[in-house]
Amino acid sequence: MPGVPLIIKILVMGTLLLGSLSLLTNILPTGRHGLRSRRMHIPGRQPVAMVAVTTGENQAGKEKVRKTKEEWKTELTDEQYQVTRCGSTERPFTGKYWDHHDNGTYTCVGCGQELFASGAKFDSGSGWPSYSRPVEKEAVAEIKDISYGTVRTEIVCSRCEAHLGHVFSDGPRPSGLRYCINSASLGFVPAE
Repeated sequence: MPGVPLIIKILVMGTLLLGSLSLLTNILPTGRHGLRSRRMHIPGRQPVAMVAVTTGENQAGKEKVRKTKEEWKTELTDEQYQVTRCGSTERPFTGKYWDHHDNGTYTCVGCGQELFASGAKFDSGSGWPSYSRPVEKEAVAEIKDISYGTVRTEIVCSRCEAHLGHVFSDGPRPSGLRYCINSASLGFVPAE
């Protein structure tokens, strides 16, 4: 491309490279271990790909929960299924636990694994339940989420791989983390 400024050449080449990477995210293998591509469906929108490296075993030592699509649909409400199994997000300020202040433990709606203690919950102003840390680090697994043109960290239950929400680095001290979680993915066990 003679006569074209160097910056334009760099921008064109960068755009082509990003386009190629975007295409690759849609054709990677979908196995449960190692590198995988997850599809997230949001009603009225085209599915988007999320690519991640996850561990194959639950670090908490609990047996993985595996169920068929039909079993999940039978056990969960439609909203719980859409959030936990399809990666949807509930609307802010509408979930059961966004303004919930009882003492106890928040659990995974899919398998009952303990996820967050009420003492770690804080008001982030986001409209979703927010926590500074999980009960145990091994209770949640992280997945690199590249949907919507951003890079985020998706949080899933380490036992049944239910989509919970995302973690951000704008939380309170000492962790500095904000686990932004969908109420539809949670159950609650009151403190005795």
